[in-house]
Amino acid sequence: MAPHTMLLDRPGPPSPPPLDWHTLADAFEVACLVRCMPPPADAGRRGGAGPYRGGPAEFNRPEAAHRMRHLLARLDVPVDHEVTTGGLRRRYELHRLAVPRTHRSAYTGLVAAGWRQGRRELLGPQPGASTVRRVWRTRLAAAAWRSALLAGGRHVRRHILGVRLVDRELAAVLVRGAALLDVPALLRPGAGCFVVCVADGPHRRRILDSAALAPAAAPA
Repeated sequence: MAPHTMLLDRPGPPSPPPLDWHTLADAFEVACLVRCMPPPADAGRRGGAGPYRGGPAEFNRPEAAHRMRHLLARLDVPVDHEVTTGGLRRRYELHRLAVPRTHRSAYTGLVAAGWRQGRRELLGPQPGASTVRRVWRTRLAAAAWRSALLAGGRHVRRHILGVRLVDRELAAVLVRGAALLDVPALLRPGAGCFVVCVADGPHRRRILDSAALAPAAAPA
């Protein structure tokens, strides 16, 4: 047998085990929070690829930053939280969350796995799904919407509730997640973004109730 044929027959590395449901829900929500925001301006110089490169995540809303800190604490991932203030007439706060270098590899792997597994649960076919899986899929859908409403760009009109996103995959997850929550959602192209919206009234209330938008308590 030729040497190159033997190489082709060599088994690849084993796939990592799937995350348990509780870890998956937290890691997936962190992934959605990161995907809601464009990467920092200096992210390209920091190296790495993808939204979970381990560099800082920046939020202009304290609720999103506190939620991510809370989730990372439950995942045993330490994070440094820096707040800067800018603007002249209109003051604003920028919340920068950075994982220490010694923990970035674990953080990157955990959150990337959470996104892959969570995305597959929401977008992939689930024929004959168990009761447990159906319950957790709705929790993942709620987590995606909670992240988008906390960290995405609000697009609120009198007749709709919507969010603006630059990430196409997250937009697709929100549309599918809304369907799992029994809410029809529309995906519309915007200026350099995607807008996912639901109608006002019962549909809007169901999304807000499912997402449980009570902000996480700020750390002491």
